[in-house]
Amino acid sequence: MRRLRQSRLVEDLAPPESSALGALVRHAPLTSAELARQQGISPQSMGATLAGLEQRGLVRRHADPDDGRRVLLELTAAGKRKAADKRSARTEQMARILKEQFTAAERAQLLAAAPLLDRLADAL
Repeated sequence: MRRLRQSRLVEDLAPPESSALGALVRHAPLTSAELARQQGISPQSMGATLAGLEQRGLVRRHADPDDGRRVLLELTAAGKRKAADKRSARTEQMARILKEQFTAAERAQLLAAAPLLDRLADAL
């Protein structure tokens, strides 16, 4: 999965931007500090990443309705489309590789092992 995440399928997104988009898809709305903690980077680095995403219209900031001192981040419609494009590109890449480089028997083995790999990932 790490190799797949590192591949630049949506060419105009740097890896930190792509990672931030993915986190916002799964967990939005978040503050910049929460997003930085999740991604394991400094708040300053996340600020630079978010500034680029915001400048391109992929992320928007708004006041927290429960605490006006906090600023929440979420994806815009364009950001949601970009994240969906990224997922589609990864799915297409994976399907192409499985079809071209794996036999039917190997694909069946992978399918049979998938629940075990999910269980392993959940336990980590």
